[in-house]
Amino acid sequence: MVAALIAGALFTRQILWTPISAINMTDIVSNQFKMSGASFAGLDDNGEPFKINAASGRQEYSNPDVILLNNVSGTLRRESNGTKITENITAKSGQYNRKTRQIVLMDDVRIDSSNGDKIRTDELVIKL
Repeated sequence: MVAALIAGALFTRQILWTPISAINMTDIVSNQFKMSGASFAGLDDNGEPFKINAASGRQEYSNPDVILLNNVSGTLRRESNGTKITENITAKSGQYNRKTRQIVLMDDVRIDSSNGDKIRTDELVIKL
């Protein structure tokens, strides 16, 4: 009786089958992990605090030291002529290299500094 119920359920039109061709195996194989709401903070080489946020991030098996970021925002502090300056940074994408402690921001990079400076560029490299 149980076998008949299971067999009957397998042959109804209500079951949706996912064809193997619909699964993106490249994405599954290349991505070690994905993060939502990624955030990290610390001190740069000058002892100034920084905080970086991203809507999402991912790491690939082939390059485990690099975290690929989407919709990046962050805050950096620096000192110029004895004055502390806070910089708010946004970009559409970026890469953080954990080994070299370098961030490469790309696509519509915007920097607004507390001293009134503004920078707009396609790419920015930050060494932490």
